[in-house]
Amino acid sequence: MGYTNYFLCVTISLFLTLSSLHLVAPFPAAASGGGLDYSYYDQTCPRLAMIIRYSVWSAFKNESRIAASLLRLHFHDCLVNGCEGSILLDDTIDFKGEKNAPANRNSARGYEVIDSIKAEVEKACPSTVSCTDILALAAREAVVMTGGPYWPVSLGRRDGLTANQAAVAQELPSPIESLDDITAKFTSKGLDVKDVVVLSGAHTLGFAQCFLIKRRLFNFKNTGKPDPALESSALTSLQGMCPNKDASNANLAPLDSTTTRFDNSYYTNIVNNAGLLDSDQALLMNPTTGEMVRSYSSNPYQFYSDFAASMVKLSSVGVLTGKNGEIRKKCGSVN
Repeated sequence: MGYTNYFLCVTISLFLTLSSLHLVAPFPAAASGGGLDYSYYDQTCPRLAMIIRYSVWSAFKNESRIAASLLRLHFHDCLVNGCEGSILLDDTIDFKGEKNAPANRNSARGYEVIDSIKAEVEKACPSTVSCTDILALAAREAVVMTGGPYWPVSLGRRDGLTANQAAVAQELPSPIESLDDITAKFTSKGLDVKDVVVLSGAHTLGFAQCFLIKRRLFNFKNTGKPDPALESSALTSLQGMCPNKDASNANLAPLDSTTTRFDNSYYTNIVNNAGLLDSDQALLMNPTTGEMVRSYSSNPYQFYSDFAASMVKLSSVGVLTGKNGEIRKKCGSVN
């Protein structure tokens, strides 16, 4: 199938699917405020959406895991010093980048896909589109491509000039933190407890490394026993994937049973006491978040609608616009 025909089919199919399922939230079609605009590149880089959509599709066709990785990159970027592309920067003599922070090392991935997209965009419209905008659009395409909701991405972000490795530990939520601590990190960014529950639903895609869950499997709260709340068949399966030895630390366990399909099975797992991470299962224990988990487990379309709205909020956190920041020529380094 040719390039043009492929996109014609994708566009028609996507429009019909989203229209029939009412997955497109009623966001405004023009400007979004804060210096961002939905039509920001319409004149200066009109083929931008097509380039990114095709590039993400190609990467996903080559490796289905990349969808989760692109979504995670965007999330990890925005929760640390705002959405300004700092996670994409390599180390320099002036700063240590965020890529090698413990929370990102061997976890955040997909940098080469963003670099490849940037190279294609530079050919079409040099020094015009920020890496941060590319990352926001790529995350949206990754979700849509795996069956999730579409949301309009306002554009015009500029790229930051530095990174802060220490800020990753301070600002990025950890799966072993308490729900209160995770919520505090979200609210410090202008998000709320609903966003915690909704954006945690991104765990419907991808995998987690075994070292993050082995405490639950073998030594929950230093008891020398598994987490008694973890459903028995899930426990047996996970112990097989993550045996109690150091060599298994980097093994991968699925975040839910449909690792390449965006759906609401993440919430169903939690309701069935089979949430993978401590932070996942903890959502059920709190009356407020537990009620939302149960609602999303039975109403996928509400989840899709709320996820789209929360992603719009997330992608507006701490953005640089106007004369702040720059448009990087390469995403791994400042100009």
